[in-house]
Parts: sequence; C-alpha cells; structure tokens
Amino acid sequence: MLWFWAWHLKDPHLRFMRAWELPLLLAFLLAGIALAWRYARGRLRPVALGLAFAALLTALCNEAMSRQHRAEVNAMEGPLAQAVGAHFIVGYDDARELRELARKGLIGGIFVTGRNVRGRTAEELRDEIAGLQALRRSAGLPPLIVATDQEGGAVSRLSPLIERQPALASLLDADLPEDELAQRAHAYGAQQGRALAALGITLNFSPVVDLRTGRAPGRWDFHTRIDERAISADPAVTAQVALAYELGLESAGVRGTLKHFPGLAGVTEDTHHFAAELRTPVARLAAHDWKPFQDVSKHSDAAIMLGHVILEELDAAYPVSFSRKIVQRVIRGEWGYQGLLVTDDLTMAAAYNRGLCDATVRALDAGVDLLLIAFDHDKYFDAMHCAQRAARQGTFELRKPERAGAPRLQPFR
Repeated sequence: MLWFWAWHLKDPHLRFMRAWELPLLLAFLLAGIALAWRYARGRLRPVALGLAFAALLTALCNEAMSRQHRAEVNAMEGPLAQAVGAHFIVGYDDARELRELARKGLIGGIFVTGRNVRGRTAEELRDEIAGLQALRRSAGLPPLIVATDQEGGAVSRLSPLIERQPALASLLDADLPEDELAQRAHAYGAQQGRALAALGITLNFSPVVDLRTGRAPGRWDFHTRIDERAISADPAVTAQVALAYELGLESAGVRGTLKHFPGLAGVTEDTHHFAAELRTPVARLAAHDWKPFQDVSKHSDAAIMLGHVILEELDAAYPVSFSRKIVQRVIRGEWGYQGLLVTDDLTMAAAYNRGLCDATVRALDAGVDLLLIAFDHDKYFDAMHCAQRAARQGTFELRKPERAGAPRLQPFR
C-alpha cells in the first residue's frame, strides 16, 4: 500500500495534502521498516523490508524528479519555450507563482476559480490580473488569456464577486416565444460578459451544450452532473439559447466555450475520477448531439472544449481531448472548424491516469490550441517539461506565428 502511494506521489487527488504528503509518507515508511524488522520472521522479513525500501526510494525519486522539472521549467527561456508555453492555461493558488512564468512567456493564460476569489474583493482580483498583464506588456508579449468557469447556476466559480445567475436552462421555464427567448439569453450573456470583462476575464468556459438525458446522476458522478448544467434535451433549443448567450458574451468582449465535445449525454462515468467511454453511435451523434457545437460555432467566435472520453468508433486508443484522428478528421476536417480548441483539465483522472506526459504531447500533436491544467498547478511543470522535450525532438509541429491559425491563441479582446 505504501509503495502504491509512493508511486502516485503528488497525484491530483491528494492535492489537499500536498504540503505534508511526503513527510507523512516517509514517516509511515520508516515505521513500516521498523515494524518489519521487529516482527517479520523468516522469508517475510526480507520481502517486507525490500518493499518498504523500494517504496522509500520511489518516493524520493518522484520528489526529486518533480523538483527537477520545476527548476528546469523555471529556467527555460527563448522562442521555443515561448512557443510551447503559449499553449498552456494554468490554475494557481498564489499569483506570485505565475509572475516569472508570465513575464518569460512560459504560459499562455491563467485559469481563475473559486480559490482565487475566496475572501477577496473584485478590486483585488482585478489588480492581480492587471499586474500579470502589465508584466506581459513590459516583456513585449501578447496578453494572457484569462479564463474561468462561470456557467451560472451550480457552476459559478467567481460568485459572489460576480452576481450569481440562475442556470441558462431556467430561461426555458417561462415557455417564451423563440424571439423573446433569444433576447433573454443574449441579455443573460451580455450581463455576465460585462461582469467578467470588468475583472479582466477574456475566456469563459460556458455554455454547456451537452444534451439533457432526463436521468439522475450516477452514484459515482460527483462533479459532471450534466443534467443540472445542460440547457435542454433538444439540440435545436440548445443551439438557439447557446448562440444567443454566446453573442451576448462577445458583445462584452468575452469569448465563450462550447463544452464538452463530443457530448456527455451518453456518458455515465465522471471523468474527474474515472476513465469513460461514449458508446452512442457516431451517426446518432452527428445528427443530434453535435448539432449545437456545429450551429453555434458557425455563427460565433466560440471555442470548443474537448472532453476526456473515448469514442471507440472513431478512435479506440485515445480520449477525444488528445485524439489526432478526431481533431483533424472530424473537427478541423469534416466540420471545417478553425476556431479555438481547448482540452478539459488534464489533471482529471480520465486524462491524468493515462500519463500526463503522453496526454500533453498527443494533444499538441493533435493540433489542440490550449491545454488546461486548472486544478493542480504543480502538474504544469511536469507537462511543460514533457512538451518542451518533445518539441526539441520534433515529436510534433508547433504552430508558427505566421500561420493562419495563430490568432486563435490570442485573447478575444
């Protein structure tokens, strides 16, 4: 058990104990060694001691590797490091941890969430973001993309700094005519957009255009809970409300994000904690679940967030979020979508447990524009270290500034 813990040292699920995880593990290991030496008999003693010492070595090696990656990333500079770093949006606990990364161009954006607003005023958060943007200007770098998760309803990460609005689906309760429904959705988005823009937010991970299923969340669905966040079971209604909302956001200078492609209506697992597979036939997805993604993206500047689910019919090997087959053949190819693509958080178990390094490199190779590392800031250093090494080895082609798609990496306003 202790060796398993040592192997998974600094796992995102254990983030709450990050400051004292290693000392606690080492204490348990030393106690285990002492108990094995005192009570184990015969062949059991060398086996127990061997496992304990293996766990001790594993823990120390993982800690050393983590510190080495952090040090190497902090020391990075130059055009290649900036080209790689431009693809990362990172969450944070303390903005001071981001200052050098922002100044040197080693990140492309930041993710602001509940822990960044708790106990603070709007002015403090606004000044914090403005300070990071000032560092970018002084270094001659493009502004940071500043992202958040303000859907309304249950997912309102910046409330109470921003007035909590009811979920978008609440607009359907009044059974309004189509024109009035669109006007109210636009007004909802404009109100939210103005509040976000006032703080310095440029990218909002909303609206949810997954379709409602009518079923209750599964026993192990702790966070996804799509039916509580989705707009409607009807793709046409979802597209209508989502487009009006998105155009309202854009009127205030904030870009929205359609999530979570390929649609989570048919997924029962919670990708925050478990691997997941979407078993809905692709023909059904194309005619039904994908319509809001296509319709809204054709008439707006909305980004698309890629979920960590396997769509076996198209790619049985990799989740959509880092599947080159799906990104290039379906989204960029068949749809002709050339807008911004962003992964869901790579520290979610459905991606992280497949290997953060592999997920990072494959997402970049697939042509995903932004890699989100929101929950566990420390994992950015491991991901960036892998991406930089892969870029040096020519594993994937970095987007050149002069290429047509490059403006996707810039803030909307």
